[in-house]
Amino acid sequence: MQFWDVTWNNEKRHLPYEIRLLLSLTNAVGAGRMRQATRELVKAYIHGLDSAALDDVFELLAWNQGIGYFSSEIAPSTLFKAYKTIKNAESKGKSRDEIKAVLTENFGEKNPDVRVM
Repeated sequence: MQFWDVTWNNEKRHLPYEIRLLLSLTNAVGAGRMRQATRELVKAYIHGLDSAALDDVFELLAWNQGIGYFSSEIAPSTLFKAYKTIKNAESKGKSRDEIKAVLTENFGEKNPDVRVM
């Protein structure tokens, strides 16, 4: 528990919380931990991250991991489904609160592809 507090709750951290979540998301993808990556995406969006930042993240994942890996591993993942949920809802004019509710419902602990086991 102490390591968790030092990592996530320490006020001396320099990077904003949302950026730290994005770094955690990308590291989780690199380690093949899509459950964790999905949770980090949802938390980042709920804490106010603009979806344009997620556009950058997924572009960089395709660039750094390669389009083959992106197409076979990331595109069919729960992580990418959560991202598409955000983008589709925004394109339909849904409010951030509505999107947060959908994310929480569809990509929260009830989802076996996301929950901590």
